Amino acid sequence: MSHGARRGLIGRVGLLLSAGLVFPGLLRSQNPITPAGFYTADPSAHVWRDGRIYVYVSRDESPKYYCSWDYPVLSSDDLLNWRIDTNVFASRGSADRVPYSDAALYAPDCQYRNGVYHLFYCLSGGGEDEGVAISGSPLGPFLDARPIQGISQIDPCCFIDDDGRAYLVWGQFTCKIAALSPDLRSVEPSTIREIAFEKEHFFHEGAFMFKRKGLYYLLYADISRRNSPTCLGYATSPSPWGPFHYRGVVIDNAGSDPMVWNNHGSIAEFKGRWYVFYHRSTHGSKMMRKTCVEPISFTPDGLIPEVEMTSQGAAPPLDAYSRLEAERACLLSGNVRIRSDSAAGSEILAKIENGNSAAFKSIDFGAGAKACSIRLAGGGGGRITVRLDRPWGPAVAAVDTSAGGDDASWRTLSGTVKEVRGVHAVWLQFTVPEDRFLEVDWLVFERKSP
Repeated sequence: MSHGARRGLIGRVGLLLSAGLVFPGLLRSQNPITPAGFYTADPSAHVWRDGRIYVYVSRDESPKYYCSWDYPVLSSDDLLNWRIDTNVFASRGSADRVPYSDAALYAPDCQYRNGVYHLFYCLSGGGEDEGVAISGSPLGPFLDARPIQGISQIDPCCFIDDDGRAYLVWGQFTCKIAALSPDLRSVEPSTIREIAFEKEHFFHEGAFMFKRKGLYYLLYADISRRNSPTCLGYATSPSPWGPFHYRGVVIDNAGSDPMVWNNHGSIAEFKGRWYVFYHRSTHGSKMMRKTCVEPISFTPDGLIPEVEMTSQGAAPPLDAYSRLEAERACLLSGNVRIRSDSAAGSEILAKIENGNSAAFKSIDFGAGAKACSIRLAGGGGGRITVRLDRPWGPAVAAVDTSAGGDDASWRTLSGTVKEVRGVHAVWLQFTVPEDRFLEVDWLVFERKSP
C-alpha cells in the first residue's frame, strides 16, 4: 500500500470501521490486530455459537485520559482477518444507550444465554459503575442498559459454569465474586465474596475467569514484578469460590512503551488452540493502547508457561520481504515509542535517541537476504544496526542515516545484508547524534538471488 493510501486509511478509519468493514490483508493477525490509528484495550475474547471469535474492547482516543464513550467489537473466523464493528454501545452521543450517565466506558465483557447477548459495561464516574445491556446479536446494538445494583468498582466479567450457574467477577485491588440471577441482570448480595488480593495474589484489576479440565482460572492485571500491573498473572482453584492459588505470569507487556503502566486481557480456546489477548501502550503514554494476541499452552498439571510479546501474534513468522511496519515492533528500549504520524501517513517509531533499540519477533528470511531498506526521518550522522535474535546478537546490516539529502524529510536508505536465512528476531539498534531524534516508518529486506 502506498503511503498516500495509508494516510487516507488513518484519516478515514473511524468512518470506514463504523460500517463494520473487513480489510483482508490489512487487519491480519500480526500484532497489533487493529489497524494504524485505531486504539483498543481491555480485550475480552469469546467464541460464540457461530464459531467466530469476538473480542469486546474499550476504545482509547487520547493520551490524556483512559478509554472513550463507545465500545467496538473485533471479530474473526480465522484469527488472520479481522472485522471491526464500532459504536455497538455508547454512553453519550447519537448511539447513547445509558440514560442515567454520560461517564466514559471502561473495560467491557459479554456473555450469551438463552438467545441473548449480555454486554457487561463499566462506567468511569463512580456510584452505579457496572451495568448490563442486551442484544440478539453479538455485534449489538446493545439496548435496555441497567445498572447492577449493590456493587461498585470496575472491570466486570461474567462467567457461566458447565452447570449453567452464572457468576460476576469484578474489582480493583481485591477481586470479588457473586452469584448472578438467571437473567444475568443482578447479583445475589448474600453471595458476594473476596477471592483474590493484592498481597497474596498480586491482584490489581481486570479479572477474567475461565474453566479448563475442571480447573478454574482467574486471569488479571498482576503487580508482582514492579509498581505497575504490566503483567497478566493468574491463579487457579477447584471452585469458582476459591480458594485461589497464585500460579505466575502469562505475559508481561513491559517494554512495549516507555510509559506503559497496565495490562488487561482474557484467555480463549479457538479451533483447538488457546490464546491470550492483551494490550500494549503507545505514544509514550499509559493510554492509546493496542490489542494483541499470543498463542499459549498448558502443562500436564494445568499451568500456563509464560509467553513473550511478538510481532506475529497468532500468524506465522512475518515475511522479511514484505514491509515490516513500525507499529509491529513488539519490544522497545529507551525513549523510543510508537505513535501516529500524519506526515508519514502511518504509525512510526518516534523520539528515537542514541542507544535505543526496537525488536520485531519473528521474521522469516527464507533462503536468504542481500539488502535492507529503512524509511526514516531525522538522525543525520547516525546509524541503524540490524542484529539477529538478541540486542547483542550478530550484526547483519548497517544503514547510514546521514545519506539521502534533507535530514528532516522522510527518505529510504539501504544497507547490505550479510548471510542470514531462516527465522529470527530482528533488533534495530540506533546510533543518534546528541540532541537529535530519529524516526522510522518501516523496513524491508531484499531477497538474495537464487
